[in-house]
Amino acid sequence: MKKALTAYKLILFCICCFAFTTVFGQIDTAVKQSNKINSKKTGKTLYGQASFYSNKFDGRQTANGEIFRQKKFTAACNSLPMGTWIEVTNLRNGKVVVVKINDRLHPKMKRLVDLTRAGAESLGFISAGLTRVKVTVLKKQSTNK
Repeated sequence: MKKALTAYKLILFCICCFAFTTVFGQIDTAVKQSNKINSKKTGKTLYGQASFYSNKFDGRQTANGEIFRQKKFTAACNSLPMGTWIEVTNLRNGKVVVVKINDRLHPKMKRLVDLTRAGAESLGFISAGLTRVKVTVLKKQSTNK
């Protein structure tokens, strides 16, 4: 029994290490995405609960036609328009991520946002499954001057 428990802990440790390296591999992508938008906030702020997508959705089409990928920094939300860039703050640990809304939640879903695994890992709530968040709408950069 102890050997099985030790093997289980070793496997769990390896999975966590892999996930950790994947998150840091995605940080550059998040920074590049956040550079696409102006850091000025529109003032619209929402509070609610966040979750993250199941792996079964990887490769499926999102509501706006894009192909869903767990490694991208995107989210599903019923309260905001498609294509909106949002800053999501985990209220439990203060971590922040910038994502684009490209999908919708089930109409009966009470959660505010459903993040990709990359977004959830950046916010540090994979093990919890859910977390309280603050969502702030960001302005897109103006291309007209």
